[in-house]
Amino acid sequence: MDSAASYGFHTSEAPAVNTRTTRIALATALVLGIAGATVAPASAGARVPAGAHPAAGPAARPSSGPSTTQAPDAEALRAAISGLPADDATAALVRVSGTDGAWRGSSGVHDLASGRPADPDGRFRVGSVTKVFTAAVVLQLAGEGKLGLDRSARHYLPDLIPAAYGQVTVRQLLNHTSGIPSPDPGNGDTLEDWYAHRFDVQDPAATVRDATALEPDFAPGTQQHYDNIGYTVAGLLIERVTGDTYASQVSRRVLKPLRLADTYFPGTDPAVRGPHNHGYQVFGTSGELRDVTVWGATDAWAAGDLISTTADLERFTRALFGGRVVRGPLLREMFTLPDASVREYGTGRPAAYSAGLSVIRLGGREVWGKTGGRWGYNTAIAATPGLSRTLVYSVNATDAKGADMNATAMNIMVAAFGAPDPE
Repeated sequence: MDSAASYGFHTSEAPAVNTRTTRIALATALVLGIAGATVAPASAGARVPAGAHPAAGPAARPSSGPSTTQAPDAEALRAAISGLPADDATAALVRVSGTDGAWRGSSGVHDLASGRPADPDGRFRVGSVTKVFTAAVVLQLAGEGKLGLDRSARHYLPDLIPAAYGQVTVRQLLNHTSGIPSPDPGNGDTLEDWYAHRFDVQDPAATVRDATALEPDFAPGTQQHYDNIGYTVAGLLIERVTGDTYASQVSRRVLKPLRLADTYFPGTDPAVRGPHNHGYQVFGTSGELRDVTVWGATDAWAAGDLISTTADLERFTRALFGGRVVRGPLLREMFTLPDASVREYGTGRPAAYSAGLSVIRLGGREVWGKTGGRWGYNTAIAATPGLSRTLVYSVNATDAKGADMNATAMNIMVAAFGAPDPE
């Protein structure tokens, strides 16, 4: 019996076909993952990539390119999460669904001490997948006339956003083209430093003040730089225009209507409440695996503090792409890249982020979604615009904040959708 079976490998699928499992080298596009794809707009000056035309009705319009004509590859998916725990991950939870069929799988352990099987329904930190929820609420508020995407953030937060950033619009906060730099969080430069500060409580308004006291990275709307600061401002903007807390607004507008009962905001609590699998991180050159499950997330707040499950995130993804979270033309913002002239800050690559999501081409199709990473946990939601296939995974990665995409997470993405298209 292999290690996956020894640690409780569980799957359910319907229907499936057996195909040859292929080991694929990690291409540049997939190193960046859904969080940093490099798909250019369809034509010069276009803001919407070909095929990305979500409707406000019950289902989004299919994307361009070949549609999936076979069920999820059960053999490849099983292989992607077999052999856990391993050097790069201790557990993996995967849900694939869509009109093509469904597949469920989990492997690895709940914790290294007990070695008992991973809980397939366990909660986990979703990291930057939180941004999708934040963007959805901002777009809902825009639809209600409570804010304007082309109005300046300073218009709503004059006491917080200085005149030097007076031209930054709400839309630019959401698609990472604001030019507001990331501030120094003041918790050190090494992993050991960050671990020592894991229970620090950070104030989002103070974070924004520190950021806007710095010189802009670039003029608003001219480049794209992925970071958390725009979504920290967006969270404060939600609070200002509603007179309510950010967490309460997301709960009332998204979590409760979709009955996402296992999704919640931890606030200042550094623990994961309810059933969950432990997260671990490699420390030092010795390869020490340290339990990092209990770690505060106030530094991320509206950009990355949410806790959820694969079942809840799957329901959210289907509802979002189906036009049941953001309605009408504002949903199009989530599937719209900046103008083709906007390039990534520091690299010159094409801009890849919309309001909350990003895009990559896998297996000949556009796949939209978002990845996230907190210490001990990597997460992704992804789908084709027509919902022929969706993917949600949680990988208890031991390198969750690494420069490269976690190997197990990469294998899951490729098994679910196919190899990255040649550039």
